[in-house]
Amino acid sequence: MNKELRDRLCCRMTFGTAGLRSAMGAGFCYINDLTVIQSTQGMYKYLERCFSDFKQRGFVVGYDTRGQVTSSCSSQRLAKLTAAVLLAKDVPVYLFSRYVPTPFVPYAVQELKAVAGVMITASHNRKEDNGYKVYWETGAQITSPHDKEILKCIEECVEPWNGSWNDNLVDTSPLKRDPLQDICRRYMEDLKKICFHRELNSKTTLKFVHTSFHGVGHDYVQLAFQVFGFKPPIPVPEQKDPDPDFSTVKCPNPEEGESVLELSLRLAERENARVVLATDPDADRLAVAELQENGHWKVFTGNELAALFGWWMFDCWKKNKSRNADVKNVYMLATTVSSKILKAIALEEGFHFEETLPGFKWIGCRIKDLLENGKEVLFAFEESIGFLCGTSVLDKDGVSAAVVVAEMAAYLETMNITLKQQLIKVYEKYGYHISKTSYFLCYDPITIKSIFERLRNFDSPKEYPKFCGTFAILHIRDVTTGYDSSQPNKKSVLPVSKNSQMITFTFQNGCVATLRTSGTEPKIKYYAEMCASPEQSDTALLEEELKKLIEALIENFLEPSKNGLIWRSV
Repeated sequence: MNKELRDRLCCRMTFGTAGLRSAMGAGFCYINDLTVIQSTQGMYKYLERCFSDFKQRGFVVGYDTRGQVTSSCSSQRLAKLTAAVLLAKDVPVYLFSRYVPTPFVPYAVQELKAVAGVMITASHNRKEDNGYKVYWETGAQITSPHDKEILKCIEECVEPWNGSWNDNLVDTSPLKRDPLQDICRRYMEDLKKICFHRELNSKTTLKFVHTSFHGVGHDYVQLAFQVFGFKPPIPVPEQKDPDPDFSTVKCPNPEEGESVLELSLRLAERENARVVLATDPDADRLAVAELQENGHWKVFTGNELAALFGWWMFDCWKKNKSRNADVKNVYMLATTVSSKILKAIALEEGFHFEETLPGFKWIGCRIKDLLENGKEVLFAFEESIGFLCGTSVLDKDGVSAAVVVAEMAAYLETMNITLKQQLIKVYEKYGYHISKTSYFLCYDPITIKSIFERLRNFDSPKEYPKFCGTFAILHIRDVTTGYDSSQPNKKSVLPVSKNSQMITFTFQNGCVATLRTSGTEPKIKYYAEMCASPEQSDTALLEEELKKLIEALIENFLEPSKNGLIWRSV
């Protein structure tokens, strides 16, 4: 079985957009006891170099509920081994005594002033996967050059040290602390900063259904609702408790929409609940559905929810701001593949909007900079249903997002307005932003590379396309090479990201489309958005134009049949 041995043993996992992520199993390119020990040894070596007070400040370790019976590999076991490596080197470790939402780790890193932290999770990936997500002392995920340097350190100490396997240390070492109750209490206390209508919440007649997708979210969302004064949301019984097999869903990703929300929607209908909230298995992302007058469910996209969050967070800021608060000091952020709706709101209302590279690590780092410079950040998001309200955590957070949506819905209910109706109001005021995101599967890295290289040498060498079918292209930004035709010096303002492919096209008709590879899966994703001005209110026309543009994009730039791409199936 030479090929399989080669695949398993001749390459090592690298840091993608979300740390290390791979299937659980044997081999250096998989997640297992050994690769987690190696990764932690590399982390130790690097942190020792970066922080003279490493052994005073310590390290945070959290985990989700994933696991594999066949290999007895579980997030909890991997978290214990991570802790053991550090405890054996006399580093204080804050190891959560039970599973927690991913946002608790970056929150704990900041609150406990630790030098770094790791969350063992593969978020919404398939059940076979697990991951090792690293946060820096700032509370944001690591970015370059830390990721490269840690990988170098991992390769320098691949042989397990004496004591690295000793997971008994977790029970015996005086250096191990359990931050669970303290962090949970502080987190829930901080939630109050983004609660504006506690009185109203306690009286609302609205009912909410929450599903935690067999993951970690149930207890924490229940607590958050309590903090906001709500009655507890109705849990989906089959999905409320952890189940590493995710036995009721084809894939544990609430982003897939109605097909995976089946159980929660049926429960909501029986319970007469109008709003469904779904946190993904590690509770850092949130999907929302609302029952419409016609009896159909509206599952909001990440971009639509962001339009609502953006409106809500700014509206609450305006109504509660202090006298001397300056709107020019206020910021909202989004990744570059996300909707430009916050940009439209910012232009109209006078606050700042900024874009970052895809991945919440870039948002987290930028928020940290802004806060250090005395700025106020109200909201940040990425289109793949990742939201951050306020700045207590510097990563996406499905727990706080769930309870903020509930408060927004309860507030709108007092005026007989649904979330969907409010979304239309936002679009009517700031301009319709209609977007569509999807992907193709491609298991051949060479094919993926050739698709993007063709775009860089389209009609002749080093020439990007000027048209996509009949659609004229106004600007092109390629963050893989650092090119941006809209800048005077033709250089991209966003950092160059050589190890992933991403090209954005701005069209003359106001549409913006991005093609990029996924950092965690074998996918080519496309994101297309029609950004209309408030005068253009014929949505059917805008949708038709967007549809034609996407067809042209797929046919001319991706060429699925020629390249053997597999269409996304829902």
